[in-house]
Order: sequence, then structure tokens, then C-alpha cells
Amino acid sequence: MVLKKLIDKIVLWSRIKSPWIIHVNTGGCNGCDIEVVDVLTPRYDVERFGILIQGSPRHADVLVVTGPATQQMKDRLKLLWEQTPDPKFVVAIGACACSGGIFRHSYIPCLGIDTVVPVDVYIPGCPPKPEAIVYGVAMLLAKLEGKDVPVIDPTTIDLKKYEKSEEVPAK
Repeated sequence: MVLKKLIDKIVLWSRIKSPWIIHVNTGGCNGCDIEVVDVLTPRYDVERFGILIQGSPRHADVLVVTGPATQQMKDRLKLLWEQTPDPKFVVAIGACACSGGIFRHSYIPCLGIDTVVPVDVYIPGCPPKPEAIVYGVAMLLAKLEGKDVPVIDPTTIDLKKYEKSEEVPAK
């Protein structure tokens, strides 16, 4: 029992110090993907946090998701989630991944990815700046360490306040 606790503690420490991520685009305009690529450049250098990009969900600790939960990608996203070993974490990047964004009221409604998989960190924006993505990653690392991290998710914001309430007549 003591050995298992020690091994679990070592595994958690290694995940905090060197999380491996996989980037998943579930659809969208690719604006957030460009910002994710910016974060990987030497200017922002998220590798200083020990973060490494993986090509397989079986080797990843964190799913970084951009784009809304489209009908075509819901099952694939769920499969990627199931293939990721425990403990696993999800970061939603951009307005589309957080709440559906501009695709929310399209002819085929696309919602946030939290309707498919549980999300640990939301990084809003259309697209979010690289600094916001780095901050979100830092919040995830703080959450892994057990620190209390505030969560701002789509349920804490009144979306009806920002929806179009009436049509403006054309002149």
C-alpha cells in the first residue's frame, strides 16, 4: 500500500513537471490552431514548462481541443478521451471549444466540447492570444499541483445578454 502511494505520487509529480499533450481540432476556422502553433514557437516556448506534443492519445496526459463539438467529431473526440490514460485533463481553447462560438446557432448546432468530455480549463477568445493560452496552461499546471484555481466556464456567463435581441430594419 505504501509503495502504491509512493508510485502514484511520483507519477503525479512527473505529470506536473512534464505534461504531454495532444492537439485536437474538432472543426472551426483554424484561428485557434494558428495561436496554438504560436505558443510552440521560441517566443512563447511552452517547452519551458516541460510540455511536449505527442501524436498519440495513448501517450498524452492532456487533450488540447480547438473548435466546437461538431456532429462528425463528437464520437472521435469521445474515443480520443477514452484512449488517453488516467489521470487525463482537457483544455478547451477558443470560443468555439468553450461554448460553440460562431457555430452555436448554425443549421447544425455545434456546442462546446464540455457536452462530450469533461473540461478542466477553459481559455476563451476568438482566437485567444498566445499569452492567454500560456496562462491557461499555467492554470492547468497549478490545478495539477492541487492549488485552488478559479473556473470561468460558459455556465457562469449569461449568453442571452450577448445574443441578438431584435432585427434592425434595413434603410
